[in-house]
Amino acid sequence: MRLPRAIDWLVYTGAAALILALAFGRQEHANAPAPPPTTAADQLPLAPSSPFSAKAIDMPGKRATAAGTAFSVGEAGVWLTARHVLDGCPQPAILVAGGQGVAAKLAGASGDVAVLTTVGGAPALPIALAPTLRRGERAYLPGYPQGAPGEAASRLLGPQTLRRRGRGAAPQALLAWAEVGRTDGLSGSLAGLSGAPVIDAAGEVVGVALAEAPRRGRLYSATPEAIRGALSAAGVKPPASNAEPGEPMSVENYGRVADDLRRDLRVAQVVCLGA
Repeated sequence: MRLPRAIDWLVYTGAAALILALAFGRQEHANAPAPPPTTAADQLPLAPSSPFSAKAIDMPGKRATAAGTAFSVGEAGVWLTARHVLDGCPQPAILVAGGQGVAAKLAGASGDVAVLTTVGGAPALPIALAPTLRRGERAYLPGYPQGAPGEAASRLLGPQTLRRRGRGAAPQALLAWAEVGRTDGLSGSLAGLSGAPVIDAAGEVVGVALAEAPRRGRLYSATPEAIRGALSAAGVKPPASNAEPGEPMSVENYGRVADDLRRDLRVAQVVCLGA
């Protein structure tokens, strides 16, 4: 048997290097700058003009446990979140400033998508009522992972069906996303991002974050149909996508846009109040 010549080894080595370069080149790392640190001004009570100020709850004497994320879909005080973040929570609240929250009530739910209502609200995020979703398209999830401001970037993998345990439990349709980036310095679980909006490149909501599979690098969201079902159960009309267009999001700006959404309380933290 003839041994490969030196020139053959060079060809094989070059081909192998090219294959590895192409493989690793497909791995996307689209991290966003970390949110700016909280300042003393951010911890001041809300101004009298805030729609929440009259009904704000002072929480120093109450035990507040971080639960998840919510986002506004109605200026009168209508929010979407994940239903499971409210499990075992006698009094949910939307955190509106340092040490202050506003009481929230469960108005309706469909699957794992829940509608909360408050007295006073924030500008609504536009919802894509009938989006045409394509595999590989980007979406961004601003919220409060691990109870702190943060966000993730993703690419759509496709629909997936979750089979629930228990007799008579209906399968749940989900969307699976591959995580391709997150806030710089944020490691580990994205717990606390449940209930966050999944926002497409046009700035419209196409899902609600529900779960993650950290080892697989996947995120899961409710479908647009589940969003419509939850709003219908609560008797709420979805905000039209052209009512107040959202700001387009990209790999380059999603960290900044997420900061703006949280600052305007369009995306807020859900907490559970105890005695």
